[in-house]
Amino acid sequence: MSEHSFPDGFLWGVATSAQQIEGGAQEDGRGESIWDRFAASPGRIADGSDARVACDHYHRWREDISLMKWLGIGTYRFSVAWPRVVPAGRGAVNPAGLDFYDSLVDALLEAGIRPSVTLYHWDLPQALQDRGGWGARETAEAFAEYADAVSLRLGDRVRHWTTHNEPWCVATLGHEQGAHAPGHRDPAEALRAGHHVLLSHGWATEVVRRNSPGAEVGIVLLVSPVSPATTSQVDGEAARRLDGSLNRWYLDPLFHGRYPDDAVADRVRLGHLEDPDLPFVREGDLQTIAVPLDFLGANYYSRTVVRADSAGEPVAVRMVPERELTDMGWEVFPQGLHSMLLRLQREYRPSKIYITENGAAYTDEADATGRIADERRIEYLRGHLAAASRAIADGVPLAGYFTWSLIDNFEWAHGYARRFGLFDVDFATQRRRPKDSAHWYRQVVAANAVGDLAQQPLSRRIP
Repeated sequence: MSEHSFPDGFLWGVATSAQQIEGGAQEDGRGESIWDRFAASPGRIADGSDARVACDHYHRWREDISLMKWLGIGTYRFSVAWPRVVPAGRGAVNPAGLDFYDSLVDALLEAGIRPSVTLYHWDLPQALQDRGGWGARETAEAFAEYADAVSLRLGDRVRHWTTHNEPWCVATLGHEQGAHAPGHRDPAEALRAGHHVLLSHGWATEVVRRNSPGAEVGIVLLVSPVSPATTSQVDGEAARRLDGSLNRWYLDPLFHGRYPDDAVADRVRLGHLEDPDLPFVREGDLQTIAVPLDFLGANYYSRTVVRADSAGEPVAVRMVPERELTDMGWEVFPQGLHSMLLRLQREYRPSKIYITENGAAYTDEADATGRIADERRIEYLRGHLAAASRAIADGVPLAGYFTWSLIDNFEWAHGYARRFGLFDVDFATQRRRPKDSAHWYRQVVAANAVGDLAQQPLSRRIP
């Protein structure tokens, strides 16, 4: 294997999520999501927007599949909108909602693209939130019922299932920091929410395996290496603490059947837990959470550098000039992907890993000819794919790569002000246009390599 080539059978894909692209928020029986309610609250979304229309994928999915087919990808990762399928969160299933995903799956297969279904990408039905949301154990039970409905309908054709996307974001951003829906700032609730997400993963895994025999079932985590800003003992300790809450709090129960003792002690010390025995954990929960995975999905964007504040707690700091940051303020650090993949393999031994999200937000304007020359995005992707190739050479069982994202979309609390897509979207007209990164990625997929061949002049043929 040459330096930046990939094994035969390596899967190339793109990723999206329902809340960010579908729109159709009040059509065909879809219920309200927590993000619909969150966006309706003034000041929650940076540009004052919402996702009621988003990329109008609900009506334009055939066009979007044609973009994927032009890219030549082998797989498409998308999420099912829980409120579109079960509007009240529990109870009656909405036939029109399942019909939409049924048609999408059939069309993907007809195009030669493997559907990769994520059951939860943060769009909890508001009706469940009104009864306690992820802070309540009932929501984990409801998720298993929802997973049953979806996998019964699609399980004969979908062979790749993800239960949850980034439980850390659900728990910490949504329930501790208040930056994401439902916008709570309650550390104790965040711990309960994170546990119930993991518990629901275990229950749903069993359900999906029953309804879709032989399919791969896994979970997707946000992973980020945490580095101390200095060699001081206090900064090293701060890095340990953040690594415990960001990475190990989710990896350890999934692979080792326990929450990390040091991270539990940190939460007790901070007053987020009264009892180190974790009263929200019932007998059998950890065994359920640690059900064997067919794969681990890793979402990687950047590393995290921290220093200790006056109380010794971790504070993220920037160590590079602004020109080395994406529009999200994240450092471009591809070597962190390589080190994180090696760590996952060394400490957790997943049987298979997919990079399920990796990409960069940059605002790149079209020139007079309509070309969008997003060189920074290409360089970001090139560096991370080279890091992925090195990880494979070092023995990591990496089986595929999904770039984030197919198209510009509703980027959560940032609204439409952050653009990750390979294809530009004019949200006034819904016109899709390929950026140079789309042409570049198409060449990478065709070559199954990133390097000299992928650096040849880009084809200007427009899909």
